[in-house]
Amino acid sequence: MKIENTAPLPDSLIAILRGLKPEQAIPVAYVLIDAGFRIIEVPLNSPEPLESIRAVAKKYGNAALVGAGTVLSTDDVEQVVNAGGRLIVAPNLNLKVGSRAKELGAVWCPGVTTTTEAFTALDAGADVLKFFPAENIPPVAIRAMRSVLPMDCVIAPVGGITPDTMDEYLAAGANSFGLGSALFKPYYTIDEIRERAIAFVNAFNRQRRT
Repeated sequence: MKIENTAPLPDSLIAILRGLKPEQAIPVAYVLIDAGFRIIEVPLNSPEPLESIRAVAKKYGNAALVGAGTVLSTDDVEQVVNAGGRLIVAPNLNLKVGSRAKELGAVWCPGVTTTTEAFTALDAGADVLKFFPAENIPPVAIRAMRSVLPMDCVIAPVGGITPDTMDEYLAAGANSFGLGSALFKPYYTIDEIRERAIAFVNAFNRQRRT
Protein backbone atom coordinates (compact mmCIF):
# COMPACT_ATOMS: atom_id res chain seq x y z
CA MET A 1 0.00 0.00 0.00
CA LYS A 2 1.50 3.31 -1.07
CA ILE A 3 0.63 6.38 0.96
CA GLU A 4 0.43 10.05 0.09
CA ASN A 5 2.91 12.07 2.12
CA THR A 6 0.73 15.15 2.62
CA ALA A 7 2.11 16.32 5.97
CA PRO A 8 4.71 19.08 5.83
CA LEU A 9 8.18 18.31 7.12
CA PRO A 10 8.66 21.24 9.47
CA ASP A 11 11.70 22.34 11.36
CA SER A 12 10.14 20.58 14.30
CA LEU A 13 11.10 18.49 17.27
CA ILE A 14 10.84 14.73 16.98
CA ALA A 15 9.30 12.94 19.96
CA ILE A 16 10.91 9.51 20.35
CA LEU A 17 8.53 7.41 22.43
CA ARG A 18 10.62 4.36 23.18
CA GLY A 19 8.77 1.94 25.42
CA LEU A 20 5.36 3.47 24.71
CA LYS A 21 2.48 1.08 25.36
CA PRO A 22 -0.65 1.13 23.17
CA GLU A 23 -2.84 2.27 26.05
CA GLN A 24 -0.57 5.29 26.53
CA ALA A 25 -0.44 6.25 22.86
CA ILE A 26 -3.40 8.62 22.54
CA PRO A 27 -2.98 10.57 25.80
CA VAL A 28 0.77 10.95 25.28
CA ALA A 29 0.35 12.03 21.66
CA TYR A 30 -2.29 14.54 22.70
CA VAL A 31 -0.07 16.34 25.23
CA LEU A 32 2.87 16.37 22.82
CA ILE A 33 0.88 17.81 19.94
CA ASP A 34 -0.79 20.29 22.26
CA ALA A 35 2.67 21.42 23.40
CA GLY A 36 3.78 21.97 19.80
CA PHE A 37 5.35 18.70 18.62
CA ARG A 38 4.59 17.79 15.03
CA ILE A 39 6.67 14.63 14.55
CA ILE A 40 6.01 11.49 16.61
CA GLU A 41 8.18 8.39 16.41
CA VAL A 42 7.40 5.07 18.09
CA PRO A 43 10.50 2.82 18.01
CA LEU A 44 9.77 -0.71 16.86
CA ASN A 45 11.39 -2.19 19.96
CA SER A 46 8.52 -0.76 22.03
CA PRO A 47 5.63 -2.99 23.21
CA GLU A 48 3.21 -3.58 20.31
CA PRO A 49 4.53 -0.55 18.40
CA LEU A 50 2.31 -0.99 15.35
CA GLU A 51 -0.79 -0.74 17.52
CA SER A 52 0.44 2.55 18.95
CA ILE A 53 1.35 3.87 15.51
CA ARG A 54 -2.03 2.83 14.11
CA ALA A 55 -3.92 4.55 16.93
CA VAL A 56 -1.95 7.81 16.82
CA ALA A 57 -1.93 7.99 13.03
CA LYS A 58 -5.68 7.47 12.89
CA LYS A 59 -6.46 10.15 15.44
CA TYR A 60 -3.71 12.71 14.87
CA GLY A 61 -2.34 11.93 11.41
CA ASN A 62 -3.56 15.27 10.07
CA ALA A 63 -1.84 17.19 12.85
CA ALA A 64 1.49 15.37 13.03
CA LEU A 65 3.86 13.20 11.05
CA VAL A 66 3.59 9.79 12.74
CA GLY A 67 5.78 6.76 12.23
CA ALA A 68 8.40 4.42 13.57
CA GLY A 69 11.96 4.39 14.75
CA THR A 70 14.51 1.56 14.87
CA VAL A 71 13.32 0.47 11.41
CA LEU A 72 15.90 -2.08 10.30
CA SER A 73 14.39 -3.97 7.36
CA THR A 74 12.15 -3.55 4.34
CA ASP A 75 9.58 -5.75 6.08
CA ASP A 76 9.56 -3.26 8.95
CA VAL A 77 8.94 -0.43 6.49
CA GLU A 78 5.95 -2.20 4.96
CA GLN A 79 4.42 -3.00 8.34
CA VAL A 80 4.77 0.59 9.51
CA VAL A 81 3.18 1.99 6.35
CA ASN A 82 0.37 -0.56 6.52
CA ALA A 83 -0.29 0.63 10.08
CA GLY A 84 -0.66 4.20 8.84
CA GLY A 85 2.84 5.42 9.61
CA ARG A 86 4.40 7.98 7.26
CA LEU A 87 7.80 8.31 8.95
CA ILE A 88 10.64 5.79 8.77
CA VAL A 89 13.52 6.46 11.16
CA ALA A 90 16.58 4.24 11.49
CA PRO A 91 19.70 4.28 13.66
CA ASN A 92 21.79 3.41 10.60
CA LEU A 93 22.05 4.00 6.86
CA ASN A 94 20.41 1.06 5.11
CA LEU A 95 19.80 1.88 1.45
CA LYS A 96 17.29 -0.96 1.03
CA VAL A 97 15.21 0.46 3.87
CA GLY A 98 15.44 3.90 2.33
CA SER A 99 14.49 2.69 -1.13
CA ARG A 100 11.40 0.89 0.17
CA ALA A 101 10.37 3.86 2.29
CA LYS A 102 10.57 6.16 -0.72
CA GLU A 103 8.73 3.67 -2.93
CA LEU A 104 5.85 3.70 -0.43
CA GLY A 105 5.83 7.48 -0.10
CA ALA A 106 7.14 7.65 3.45
CA VAL A 107 9.52 10.21 4.93
CA TRP A 108 12.93 8.57 5.42
CA CYS A 109 15.25 9.61 8.23
CA PRO A 110 18.38 7.43 8.35
CA GLY A 111 21.07 7.59 11.00
CA VAL A 112 24.43 8.97 9.86
CA THR A 113 27.65 9.92 11.57
CA THR A 114 29.98 11.06 8.78
CA THR A 115 29.95 13.39 5.80
CA THR A 116 30.24 10.40 3.45
CA GLU A 117 27.18 8.75 4.99
CA ALA A 118 25.30 12.05 4.90
CA PHE A 119 25.89 12.57 1.17
CA THR A 120 25.12 8.91 0.43
CA ALA A 121 21.82 9.25 2.30
CA LEU A 122 20.90 12.46 0.49
CA ASP A 123 21.76 10.93 -2.89
CA ALA A 124 19.41 8.05 -2.02
CA GLY A 125 16.54 10.41 -1.19
CA ALA A 126 16.79 10.90 2.58
CA ASP A 127 14.40 13.58 3.83
CA VAL A 128 16.12 14.13 7.19
CA LEU A 129 19.65 13.33 8.33
CA LYS A 130 19.61 11.87 11.83
CA PHE A 131 23.03 12.53 13.33
CA PHE A 132 23.28 9.72 15.85
CA PRO A 133 24.49 9.36 18.50
CA ALA A 134 24.80 13.09 19.07
CA GLU A 135 26.97 12.44 22.11
CA ASN A 136 29.69 11.47 19.61
CA ILE A 137 28.95 14.32 17.16
CA PRO A 138 29.46 17.66 18.93
CA PRO A 139 28.26 20.99 17.53
CA VAL A 140 31.69 21.75 16.08
CA ALA A 141 31.39 18.62 13.90
CA ILE A 142 27.86 19.59 12.82
CA ARG A 143 29.15 23.03 11.86
CA ALA A 144 31.93 21.54 9.74
CA MET A 145 29.58 19.17 7.95
CA ARG A 146 26.92 21.82 7.47
CA SER A 147 29.47 23.92 5.59
CA VAL A 148 29.57 21.34 2.79
CA LEU A 149 26.07 19.82 2.95
CA PRO A 150 23.19 21.37 0.98
CA MET A 151 21.73 24.27 2.93
CA ASP A 152 18.20 22.96 2.51
CA CYS A 153 18.89 19.54 4.01
CA VAL A 154 17.36 18.90 7.43
CA ILE A 155 19.84 17.99 10.17
CA ALA A 156 18.51 16.42 13.37
CA PRO A 157 20.96 15.50 16.15
CA VAL A 158 19.61 12.63 18.26
CA GLY A 159 20.93 11.38 21.58
CA GLY A 160 21.45 13.14 24.87
CA ILE A 161 19.78 16.38 23.79
CA THR A 162 18.31 18.59 26.53
CA PRO A 163 16.77 22.07 26.44
CA ASP A 164 20.12 23.44 27.58
CA THR A 165 22.18 21.82 24.81
CA MET A 166 20.05 22.83 21.82
CA ASP A 167 21.47 26.31 21.33
CA GLU A 168 24.98 25.24 20.31
CA TYR A 169 23.60 22.73 17.80
CA LEU A 170 21.19 25.28 16.35
CA ALA A 171 24.00 27.80 16.02
CA ALA A 172 26.04 25.12 14.23
CA GLY A 173 23.28 24.55 11.65
CA ALA A 174 20.92 21.92 13.10
CA ASN A 175 17.26 22.26 12.14
CA SER A 176 15.61 19.75 14.40
CA PHE A 177 16.24 17.32 17.25
CA GLY A 178 15.15 13.82 18.17
CA LEU A 179 14.24 13.72 21.84
CA GLY A 180 14.10 10.48 23.76
CA SER A 181 14.41 9.79 27.47
CA ALA A 182 14.72 13.46 28.41
CA LEU A 183 11.19 13.85 27.04
CA PHE A 184 9.51 10.48 27.53
CA LYS A 185 9.84 7.32 29.53
CA PRO A 186 6.98 4.85 29.98
CA TYR A 187 6.73 5.59 33.69
CA TYR A 188 6.57 9.38 33.36
CA THR A 189 3.16 10.76 34.26
CA ILE A 190 1.18 12.73 31.71
CA ASP A 191 1.87 15.90 33.70
CA GLU A 192 5.62 15.17 33.64
CA ILE A 193 5.53 14.58 29.87
CA ARG A 194 3.59 17.80 29.36
CA GLU A 195 6.08 19.77 31.46
CA ARG A 196 9.06 18.32 29.62
CA ALA A 197 7.44 18.84 26.22
CA ILE A 198 6.68 22.49 26.93
CA ALA A 199 10.24 23.06 28.18
CA PHE A 200 11.69 21.62 24.96
CA VAL A 201 9.34 23.52 22.66
CA ASN A 202 9.91 26.81 24.48
CA ALA A 203 13.70 26.36 24.40
CA PHE A 204 13.65 25.37 20.72
CA ASN A 205 11.52 28.33 19.68
CA ARG A 206 13.45 30.80 21.85
CA GLN A 207 16.84 29.69 20.63
CA ARG A 208 15.79 29.81 16.97
CA ARG A 209 14.69 33.44 17.40
CA THR A 210 18.03 34.56 18.89
